[in-house]
Amino acid sequence: MPIKIPETLPAFTELAKENIFVISEERAFRQDIRPLRIAILNLMPTKTSTEIQILRMLSNTPLQIDITLFIPSTHESKNTSHEYLEKFYERFEDIKDQCFDGLIITGAPLEHIEYEDVDYWDELCRIFDWADTHVFSTLYICWASLAGLYYHYGIQKHPLHEKRSGIFTYNNLQPTEPIMRGLDDIFRMPQSRHATVCKSDIENTPGLRIAAESDDEDVGIVLSDKGRIFITGHLEYDRGTL
Repeated sequence: MPIKIPETLPAFTELAKENIFVISEERAFRQDIRPLRIAILNLMPTKTSTEIQILRMLSNTPLQIDITLFIPSTHESKNTSHEYLEKFYERFEDIKDQCFDGLIITGAPLEHIEYEDVDYWDELCRIFDWADTHVFSTLYICWASLAGLYYHYGIQKHPLHEKRSGIFTYNNLQPTEPIMRGLDDIFRMPQSRHATVCKSDIENTPGLRIAAESDDEDVGIVLSDKGRIFITGHLEYDRGTL
């Protein structure tokens, strides 16, 4: 089913070329269907490619999806033009009174920086709290998964001796969970990060369970009892992204 995004968004043309069903806001308005409302907090410097990758994955649902792209109000992007952001993105302050069925928080190249030193950390914490009351389920990707586990559960990140970069094999430990049902018992996931979390820290935290891990005990997916999903890798990556 279609993804509803502005027709002028560059991702619209790219996805249409792949025969992915995208529709304009005007056409969606004429359809008497209650769309699934998904907000995407895009923290990546490469905004357009991240949009395309995530929207491509979302197109696999049978539901119509209404997408809201947003960024922190307290951060000025150095890699994306002000005009592009003004045209296609909301600021958090503009949407904080709205409710969503789902929220996706992307990764960011910030593993070498302490969380509290990230210039928009305070606002990101407010977004984490806001999601608990305004969003049914939140998906944290890569750095966002580490940041979310730290903020919500106090789980520390640990620097890796060398970057975990490549495509790795993970075991599906929770195959009956709705979010895991579409994955094989053993599946592959791209990774691109300089930090990790310890398996024992997850296991010793009430309300968390590991849904996927590698044979070398790298944590791939963590589920919470509060609708939070933490994915340390990039299932959304295209071939060649790494």
